[in-house]
Amino acid sequence: MDPPTYADVVSAAPIVHRYLRPTPLYEWPALSRLLGCRYYLKHENHTPTTAFKVRGGIHLVSRLSDDEKQRGVIGCTTGNHGQSLAYACRLFGVRCVLVVPSRNNPDKVASMRALGAELIEHGRDFDEARAHCEAIRHREGLRYVHSADEPELIAGVGTCALEIFESLPDPDVLLVPVGLGSGICGAALVAAERRPSCRVLGVQSEGAPAVTLSWREGRPIEMDTPKTFAEGMATRVPAHLTLEIMRRLVHDMILVSDAELEEAIRLLLRVTHNLAEGAGAASTAAAWKLRPQLAGKTVVGVLSGGNLDLRDLHRILSINL
Repeated sequence: MDPPTYADVVSAAPIVHRYLRPTPLYEWPALSRLLGCRYYLKHENHTPTTAFKVRGGIHLVSRLSDDEKQRGVIGCTTGNHGQSLAYACRLFGVRCVLVVPSRNNPDKVASMRALGAELIEHGRDFDEARAHCEAIRHREGLRYVHSADEPELIAGVGTCALEIFESLPDPDVLLVPVGLGSGICGAALVAAERRPSCRVLGVQSEGAPAVTLSWREGRPIEMDTPKTFAEGMATRVPAHLTLEIMRRLVHDMILVSDAELEEAIRLLLRVTHNLAEGAGAASTAAAWKLRPQLAGKTVVGVLSGGNLDLRDLHRILSINL
């Protein structure tokens, strides 16, 4: 499998933008003041699925062969990858089967069903669901779409970073949440070409640090069941292709606690009136944690998604009421 290139991201842009408008990039003065830097948010929570992954789904499904489109696709997801595939398959008239963990975010499950996907609930977490998904695909002959190790998917989500650099050519730092790494790989490919001095920093949950530890050690490290409410980052086994790209192009990895994610969700809701899910708040949680290092710099945080489980929202807001 050949890794995607910057040229692949550029080629993906017309396809993605045929179906999606660019999302806003705003500097929020109150956030900038609190964080001590010029802080911009890239609002991927403003896509039709409320998450960045839809870019990759549209690009990948658009490029499937006629045979693959006829057979249909299958994927494993905690929600945002699944919504991406379901949205894209609805656009192109392709069957979509999704495997989700048994106790998945019910709102994400409802959204995937509303988009026409066939859902199978299995396993305690993403990786147990993924093993079940990979067994089904062979039995049913469906085109398996991994949530990270797909060059066409990475090229599609990389269009988010293209939009950033078209609006703001000179950021010093990009902060990107990491589940398995498709988003940060797309961002790093673009940053390396458009502004090599820009530092690309990944953000992961302390309760699910497999990708961070693998990046640091230079080898795959598998963890126990994730211990975080942020399902978008709740992975325990790294992906091969994205880890390879991250080792080449990502400058550092930052771990944040669930308490820091929850505080960032409250901060974003209070200051910007935008709802972030756990993964979506990770960039802002990291910006708060790194205030001394980021002082005076121009920083972009990717608000990767807003699909927060309402039960978590109630709990997070109740803490300060």
